[in-house]
Amino acid sequence: MAEPTLEQLREQIDGLDEQLQGLLNKRAELAQKVADVKIATDGDAVFYRPEREAQVLRQVKARNTGPLDAETIARLFREIMSACLALEQRLKVAFLGPEGTFTQQAALKHFGHAVETISLAAIDDVFREVASGAAHYGVVPVENSTEGVINHTLDSFMESPLKICGEVDLRIHHHLMLSEHTQLDKITRIYSHQQTLAQCRKWLDTNMPRVERIAVSSNAQAARRLKDEWNAAAIAGDIAADLYDLKILHRNIEDTPDNTTRFIIIGHEEVPPSGEDKSSLLVRMKNRPGALYHVLKPFKDAGVDLTRVESRPSRSGNWSYVFFIDFEGHRDDENVQAVLAALEREALDVRLLGSYPRAVL
Repeated sequence: MAEPTLEQLREQIDGLDEQLQGLLNKRAELAQKVADVKIATDGDAVFYRPEREAQVLRQVKARNTGPLDAETIARLFREIMSACLALEQRLKVAFLGPEGTFTQQAALKHFGHAVETISLAAIDDVFREVASGAAHYGVVPVENSTEGVINHTLDSFMESPLKICGEVDLRIHHHLMLSEHTQLDKITRIYSHQQTLAQCRKWLDTNMPRVERIAVSSNAQAARRLKDEWNAAAIAGDIAADLYDLKILHRNIEDTPDNTTRFIIIGHEEVPPSGEDKSSLLVRMKNRPGALYHVLKPFKDAGVDLTRVESRPSRSGNWSYVFFIDFEGHRDDENVQAVLAALEREALDVRLLGSYPRAVL
């Protein structure tokens, strides 16, 4: 049997594109009907359901047979779901700005590009924007695999009623970039965030040891400054290069190839189980010897796996501490309920910050 010609292959692709387009619009129509049912049954309907989206994306990855890899297919479905959700309700998502930061990239990775993103100058501002109802959700960084925990985010939970609704793991790639005005042989300074400069120290020591390193408030600000300077470079990510029309001279200059930042989604609602969940907990302990032991023992007794434990000074008294704990499981799980009950007997204060789907993308 003769192989199909190029023209025949293109005709097949055109036919499939037409079918895909029709199916996508049918899916969108069903999404609109879902919204109508929600509104009819609940005046305060919640349109964004993190557990449902996580389940759909897991199913997409599980049934994928290639040649597109599972991650690519899931990202395509992420955008389809984002566009369909926008027909029900366009979400407003606040993030730690300015425009072009990794936090914005994390927000778009989690929610898709059909949301309205709101750039804010500080983590506190993101919490306030969501608490006031001006934004449906917020995205803030919580820890980096190289630099550790973001204390400002943890401290914000001490005074906020907001809950964690999801998480995003983002591989952080740093690029050295120039503007169209940059004279490559005249570079005397490099702008970037302090943490980024630290994460690229070895590369800079080897390749640009005599160039001054200037820390600024964000990588996006570093990229933005290049438009007015001919003797400077910046280190930032892809989204900043696209936003400020910069040329990437060297890619992936971070010292640790698997450098990853974890971001959390903050909102008002409690999230039902998705089947693969994590939970976060704030525990304020009595000031006594062995406080950490009494925090951790209930997890061991109930067979609950811990993924992170951090301590911060309590704002309610000297020499007392608050523990922030991430662990596997959902608040509705029987063993998690046993842990919470045991901690209630030992601690001054126990607050579940949220149970939420484990990151899928």
